[in-house]
Amino acid sequence: MSKTILYFHGFASSSDSNKAKIISSYISKISSNTKIIIPDLNNNFQKAISQIELLIKNNDKPISFIGSSLGGYFAAYFADIYNAKAILVNPAIPPLRGFDDYLGENKNYSTGEKFNIKKEDIKFLRGLSKKEYINKENTLILMESGDEVLPYKETSEYFKGCYVDIVFGGNHSYESMQTKLKKISDFLNIE
Repeated sequence: MSKTILYFHGFASSSDSNKAKIISSYISKISSNTKIIIPDLNNNFQKAISQIELLIKNNDKPISFIGSSLGGYFAAYFADIYNAKAILVNPAIPPLRGFDDYLGENKNYSTGEKFNIKKEDIKFLRGLSKKEYINKENTLILMESGDEVLPYKETSEYFKGCYVDIVFGGNHSYESMQTKLKKISDFLNIE
């Protein structure tokens, strides 16, 4: 059966991220009927959500989601709406504690594009989340305990009831990706 995977990169990143490349390369090697789409998400959060909604609307195959960090936050949001499978890598969780540190001017790490974040932008992002994540049986969480940005214990508590895989050590870039590719393809039933 043909399917589509939407992969969302993290905050101020791009489709050129290392994790995106690793996953895309692996999936293209093991499956000819699985399409992976890795959009360069707009740095404006509302535009990024509209961009994702359009990708979903224009897709005619079953969709799964993968996201890293803030991309994991987006993937969780859409997987919950569509009751779809999701893999979240060191995902950001509500209420996005510490995100206020990004108020003002920021720079996309990949493209160099400068952009501003206002309080209403963060309010919009926080408004996407729910107190409790519902889509538990369809979600795999991949975390490393050494994540210096997001607290893995808090994340595992928020996603309690999901399939949670914690590697001790590592960091926010998720160094274990190469060792989790088979787990990812098995969870998404990629043939």
